Amino acid sequence: MENILYKDENSKYCSDCGKIIKLRAEICPNCGCRQAHASNLNEKNRIAAALFAFFLGSFGAHKFYLGKIWLGVLYLIFTWTFIPSVISLIEGILFLIMSDQDFNMKYNR
Repeated sequence: MENILYKDENSKYCSDCGKIIKLRAEICPNCGCRQAHASNLNEKNRIAAALFAFFLGSFGAHKFYLGKIWLGVLYLIFTWTFIPSVISLIEGILFLIMSDQDFNMKYNR
């Protein structure tokens, strides 16, 4: 096993013990802790999007969460018409019945 003595572009610190490990390591060889990857930290959650749509959808919160900023602004502008409320209710239901794979393909590229 290769022992890394200093941190370079191909290494990182373990999120639990702080030892230097390989950049692509999923489990720290020193403490056995599973490592969180940056790509996983930025992924959108289907259930969270549905909750945003149900509870704050009239303000476009789910659109902001999913990175659709201009649509979120459009929802904010037309909040007073209650049209975004109806649309977000439908979108919330669609998020709940959508499979995780379909959601990831659409929103977590």
